[in-house]
Amino acid sequence: QVQLVESGGGLVQAGGSLRLSCVVFGSLFGTNTMGWYRRAPGKQRELVATIGKDNNTNYADSVKGRFTISRDNAKETVSLQMTNLNPEDTALYHCYVDAVYYGPAWGQGTPVTVSS
Repeated sequence: QVQLVESGGGLVQAGGSLRLSCVVFGSLFGTNTMGWYRRAPGKQRELVATIGKDNNTNYADSVKGRFTISRDNAKETVSLQMTNLNPEDTALYHCYVDAVYYGPAWGQGTPVTVSS
């Protein structure tokens, strides 16, 4: 069973930065796409950023130029560096991986709160 453990969320003032990290356990054959999604209060879950095995990246328009996704295949981790945060970024951030053989897996989420 693949398990994801996220860390790095917290409370930050507008304009501040946070770095989220996600460690993948149990993906014995590696991972394909890795990424981050978020769910803001009262809203549907939305894609934030994804990164392929070849390091191709994809970002939501709302975070382009502010967030950077990266991965370390040797350590089975995916990170999200978030800068210039604003209150609209407040959400529960979930790590996502498409594990080889096992398929999609989600983390429990780490909360990010941005105060104005």
